[in-house]
Amino acid sequence: MALTILCVSFTLLLLLGVPVAFSIGLSSLATLFYEGLPLAVGFQQMISGMNPFSFLAIPFFIFAGEIMMYGGIADKIVDFAKSLAGHVRGGLGMSNVLACTLFGGVSGSPVADVSAMGAVLIPQMKKEGYDADYAVNVTTHASLVGALMPTSHNLIIFTLAASGKVSIAALILAGIVPAIVLTICNLVAAYAVAVKRGYPAGTFPGWAVVGHSFVQSLPGLFVVVIIIVGILSGAFTATESASVAVLWALFLAAVVYKKLTREQLMKAASKAVKSTGAVLLLIGISSMFGYLIGLYGVAELTGNLLSGFSSTPWVIFLCVNVILFVLGTFLDMAATILICTPIFLPICQQMGMSTEQFGIVMLINCALGLNTPPVGTTQFVGCTIGGVSVGTVMKTIWPFYGGLIAALMLVTYVPSFSMWLPNLILK
Repeated sequence: MALTILCVSFTLLLLLGVPVAFSIGLSSLATLFYEGLPLAVGFQQMISGMNPFSFLAIPFFIFAGEIMMYGGIADKIVDFAKSLAGHVRGGLGMSNVLACTLFGGVSGSPVADVSAMGAVLIPQMKKEGYDADYAVNVTTHASLVGALMPTSHNLIIFTLAASGKVSIAALILAGIVPAIVLTICNLVAAYAVAVKRGYPAGTFPGWAVVGHSFVQSLPGLFVVVIIIVGILSGAFTATESASVAVLWALFLAAVVYKKLTREQLMKAASKAVKSTGAVLLLIGISSMFGYLIGLYGVAELTGNLLSGFSSTPWVIFLCVNVILFVLGTFLDMAATILICTPIFLPICQQMGMSTEQFGIVMLINCALGLNTPPVGTTQFVGCTIGGVSVGTVMKTIWPFYGGLIAALMLVTYVPSFSMWLPNLILK
């Protein structure tokens, strides 16, 4: 009965439009009341959930991304992407994909990626004759790659949700090839739609311009190299790498590009504080929810249910993908990771999937959820910038969606896509 109260109250609160964090918290409190457990148990779980030292990486990574957004780094990346792909048919769309992917690498946040790149590229694409729905779809789908990048704070959240069963270095390496695959799928979809709609091709500016713009953007992109090399070499931990990313971003924005004013720094800090507060609130409340899920053996019940449905690994993996995707359309990425990892990770491990591979599958599903109503954070941001309705965008989303789902299936059923680099470098 207690488990029924937990699940039903959570679902009803979501359907009523209560914010996700409060839906999780209120349903957990209702269950504690029913069980007669002291509320202190819930609050202890919240505090312990937010307390790990590794979570210091979250505000640092978020702050680094905000500094890069306000400090002129995004402009350099856009210039490089345009010079590289602007001459292809639908070149501004292709440039958009590359720019969003590259900026996602330094910001680590799909929402920040859409906000920064979308504000620059979506109006520009509309001005040059591209349809608003195309501009929004290209931007929002390309931004999802940021969830797999080394600067993504969701990687940190997953390592803790997995109870230390995976190292951050292995997870970072596992995400690199899938990120490349996702980018290729986005480029193919953007090009195919551009050809179908007859969008024009630009003029190639010459390799000298490409080289110059690359050199200009290189310092910003170098933050990814710093994090990967630093962690793999043991020079610093993931938490320390996040603080290094902040220092590097401050140096670039204030000294190299000289675009970061005091006012912009305060805006970046303010947005970082708000984002960090929202993420940590979700983490703490989800820890309380996760405690109750573990108490009632939800992982075992779900495993028995799925094994009763089928004992074939590929069918189980498909079911898990569908469940994660559906939940990702309602929940924030952090909440989905913290709630679902303890449930589905043991099931997938029993079927032969490694923790690193499951982590990447989880992150891709969560990223797809960010671009799908009813929540669809990145899509709503993109539609707001593009001045187009969600319904209009959803009508033409399928080529882009199809590409990302194809990439998800490759990562799910071909382990080498996520495990090749970790096996090559760490073993």
